Formats: sequence, structure tokens, C-alpha cells
Amino acid sequence: MKKLIGYKLFAILYKLGCICPLQKDRYFCVMTHDSGKHSSVGVVIDAIKKQNADAKFVCLKKEDKRGSGIIDLFFRKPFQMARASTILMDNEFLPLACVKPRNGTQVVQLWHGTGTIKKFGHDISSGKMLDIVKKADSKITHLIVNSEYTKKLYAHCFGVSDDKVYITGIPRTDMLFDQKQLEDNKKGFYERFPKLKGKKLILYAPTFRDEEVNDPKMMLDLEEWKKAFGDDICLMLRLHPFVARAYSDTENTCPGVVNMSEYDDVNTLLSVADILITDYSSIIFEYIVFDRPLYFYAYDLERFENSDRGFYENYEEYVPGKVAKTTTELIDMIKEGDLSKEKRREFFDMAYSYKDGKSTAKLLELLSNR
Repeated sequence: MKKLIGYKLFAILYKLGCICPLQKDRYFCVMTHDSGKHSSVGVVIDAIKKQNADAKFVCLKKEDKRGSGIIDLFFRKPFQMARASTILMDNEFLPLACVKPRNGTQVVQLWHGTGTIKKFGHDISSGKMLDIVKKADSKITHLIVNSEYTKKLYAHCFGVSDDKVYITGIPRTDMLFDQKQLEDNKKGFYERFPKLKGKKLILYAPTFRDEEVNDPKMMLDLEEWKKAFGDDICLMLRLHPFVARAYSDTENTCPGVVNMSEYDDVNTLLSVADILITDYSSIIFEYIVFDRPLYFYAYDLERFENSDRGFYENYEEYVPGKVAKTTTELIDMIKEGDLSKEKRREFFDMAYSYKDGKSTAKLLELLSNR
């Protein structure tokens, strides 16, 4: 396996880099899922900078794994990681499978999902890949989670013992509890999109399917939607880049539908949305904070639950909202009104042990107690 050779090369150069002294204020940041300032790692970097002006950060981003970035990844990043006392990650970092972290190095898995509906981690890997993932995850010293429920689930998915799983809350959710920040972000949003001010906004954020790479399409019938709601509602689309390109001209071809797929702050989109429509996405774990209606358009539910991804719970009983399998059903449910308020409260209590917006502070205090 070519990648395994690369991981071993990374480990050799990391070991050579261990000749240099470990630096307490140096952080190696794996941001291969989301490198934005509102991301899992981005929020923590910003908080550390405010506390410690001497802190230094080396960031590995998704784009660094392509083209000329590959050389930097395998010939420079190992030396930089070897000097870092803390490794922050929002994703799997498989070179860790071959690395023996230095004594005193904190390997912090922040992940990119506040919770999960569908299976992930060790439950979806197999064969040699599973062996590599397990070896990489065995290096985790701190697995950060949001609640007692997610502690049990994530400990299993990462193969980490309970004593390495910490319920501090997820740092990037702090903004969801910060009313002033939310209002400031909303103001900026409406300044950028003045036509949306005063409208009822519905955000549609479906999960990406692998087959959409070659056949980018959205199963929500926009023509039927427009006939049902006209201009009374603005539908905001949050699609995977592969699919979003096929709907780049939506606003002109289908008035009342706006493609927000390139908007870089999903938390702000959630804060302005009066309703969220999704399917199997972990985005519900953020939106649940606002206690607003959620609807689940799971048109391929049977196929998805019988696939390798599958679910940890009975989907229709677990999700905090009504489930539709056709556009017509979805429209009828929205017109019927919100009937899931109590279920949302229960889901919120399950998903959040802390509701004070101080998860970042709790995490930094944890990491400072070496």
C-alpha cells in the first residue's frame, strides 16, 4: 500500500525530529475536515492565541494533501509535529499509526461532528484499513465529547478507553450559546443578503452520497416546492461542492431558492434558519440548540440503513422531527406545523451535558493540567 509507505516515511522523519526539544507552546493542528476559523480546531486556536501570545501553530489543511503540498506533508510536517507538545485534530490523521508520540505530547481528537446519527470510525472500516485506523486512534490522549451519550458512542468508534474521553463540550458550539455573537453574525448576514431580510428561511442541508460525484443531483423537487410555497418562503441550499455546482444558477432559474453552499459559516446559516431540513447529517446536533422545527427528508432511508454506514439507533424513533420520504410528504408535514417540540427537548438534553457556552474554556483548562 503506497499510503502506508508514506506513513512510515513520516514516522521516520518524525523520530529524527525528536532530536529537537519539545516546545510547550507549539501546536500541530490537523484541520483536514474544515480549516475555517469557526471549525473544531479553528475555535481552539483562536482561544489559545488570546491566552498566550507566544503560542505557535503549524496547520495541516486538506489542500496540503494535494500537489506540491505532498512534499511539505512528508518532508517538513513530521519535523514540525515532533516539536509540538499538543496535536489538535478534527479528523483521522493516519500517519499517527506509525508514529510513537513523544512523552508528554497531548494528542487531542476534537472531531468535526458534535454527535452522529450514522456509523463512523472503527464501525465502517475493515481489513488493513481498520488496522491502520486503530493504530492511529490508539495514540489519542484526549477524546473530546459533548455528553455522556456521545462519550459511550465515541469511545467505541475510536477504540479509546473511558479514561481518555472527556466531556468538556465541543468548543465550536460555544457560539450557538453566545447571543451577542449570533446577533452580530446575523447582522452581517443580512447586510450581505438584504433580499432575505424579513423572509421565512428554510435551510436544506442533506448528507453527501458517494454516487453524487458522477451524478450530481438533488432529490428534493424544487418545482413542486415552488408550487406549494411560492415566494412566501426562501429555501437556502447547503450542498456538497460536487452537487452545489449543478445548482449554481438556482436563484435565476428558480426564484425563492438560494444556493448557500459556499457560505463559510454554517453556524450563522443555522441561526437565521426558521426551519432545518436534513437527513442523516450531524448538523442537527448544532441546530437543536435553537429549539426550532426540524424535518427529515430521508428518501433513501431503507437503502442507507442497510448499507455499511447504517445507524446506531432506530432512525425514525431517534431523530427529533418527522420523517418524509417524498417531496409531497415533506411539504405536507411543514404545512401541518411543528409537532415535535417535546422530542427536541429530550434530544437536546441527551446531546448536551453543558449549555453554558464555555466548552472552550473547559477544554483549555483540561489541557493545561498536564
